[in-house]
Amino acid sequence: MQVRDIYFLALRSISANRLRTILTVAIIAFGIWALVGILTAIDVMQNKIYDSFANMGANGFTIRNRELNIRIGGRGNATRGTNQKLKVRNSNKNKVISFDEAMAFKERYSFPATVGVSFRAGGGMTVYKDDKKTNPTVQVVGGDENYLQLSNYDLLMGRNFNKTDIESGRNVAILGNDVVKKLFPDKPEYALNTNVRVGNVRYRVIGILKTKGSSNLFSADNVVVTTVTSTRRVFNRPNASYMINVNVNDISRIDAAIGEATGDFRIIRKMNSFEENNFYMSRSDSVAEMLFNSLATVTMAAGVIGFITLFGSAIGLMNIMLVSVAERTREIGVSKALGATSSTIKKQFIVESIMISVLGGICGVILGMLTGNTVSLLMGTTFLVPWLWITGGILLCATVGLISGIYPAVKAAKLDPIVALRYE
Repeated sequence: MQVRDIYFLALRSISANRLRTILTVAIIAFGIWALVGILTAIDVMQNKIYDSFANMGANGFTIRNRELNIRIGGRGNATRGTNQKLKVRNSNKNKVISFDEAMAFKERYSFPATVGVSFRAGGGMTVYKDDKKTNPTVQVVGGDENYLQLSNYDLLMGRNFNKTDIESGRNVAILGNDVVKKLFPDKPEYALNTNVRVGNVRYRVIGILKTKGSSNLFSADNVVVTTVTSTRRVFNRPNASYMINVNVNDISRIDAAIGEATGDFRIIRKMNSFEENNFYMSRSDSVAEMLFNSLATVTMAAGVIGFITLFGSAIGLMNIMLVSVAERTREIGVSKALGATSSTIKKQFIVESIMISVLGGICGVILGMLTGNTVSLLMGTTFLVPWLWITGGILLCATVGLISGIYPAVKAAKLDPIVALRYE
């Protein structure tokens, strides 16, 4: 019997038992749906993270007072640049970076790089303009003349902060695109040179930011940027800590730049040679790497869950194929009486099992791809076709079908034709 005949016999058997086939396909499809859906969503998130940090560049690093924690399954290790056997005095642990220290570093650092000082004044702020107001979710950030460049912001209209703005600490602000849309829905350009109120403080609007859209993972458009000296005066608090951002001109010298920055900041903080750094440095690309490593853990967990689901599906498929052998015992006897060999019977059942499993896999990967890409809609990224997971899912289902069909096929092939013909 030719392979084509075996294929059509298996297809006829599947068509003759539609309800059983549909239920079996559904069992496998749900398993693949969950697996491919989770993996596709993770791929979408990885692409989003890559886009977010690609614009920040791999040539940047940040000096902060606390170690950066990544809450997606792990803890990130910041660059310290010193011998881990050294100790930090308890009085210096998590010591804040003061405004004077940050500005002293900016003046002292002579490496070919762009240095910016910033301060996150607070989140959950409301911005008012006459009878309009935003939701209480606006982030207020203080920055210097380099903040927009280092944070990958572009101006839609208006101007950046100048030296006078920084030195005087006057209340001028640059509005994020979402804030402008909320306060000036019809004429965004009207926002320029008008006064808005952040809490109880009035600011003159000197610029409007372009939307970052899908280029950033966070709510970067829902922001008010003012001068770091203004936030120091208006939002001052005892434990306020400033952040120093550095972008090196030559990416090949990033390690040298971090080394010089470490030495300069240790001098500014009057640290002894036997003390470990009481500040942390994190590279832009290392933050992305920490997030990727965290997502890799989620990927492994999804793989384990998918394997368990498919293992259960394989057991269900094998059970159904055994039931099919029992129901078709007389049919097998007739086939053998007409000349069908044990090898032919075995191939027929194996092909039937693989076809059912692959059909479930195809349905599952389609549903999984669509489900996973709902994340891309929510995050504003492009539609992703996960060819690797699609191919892997279908091949995995074919393997499951092969393994699940072998024992029932062998059992069917071993039936005695005389006993099978007498089976009721």
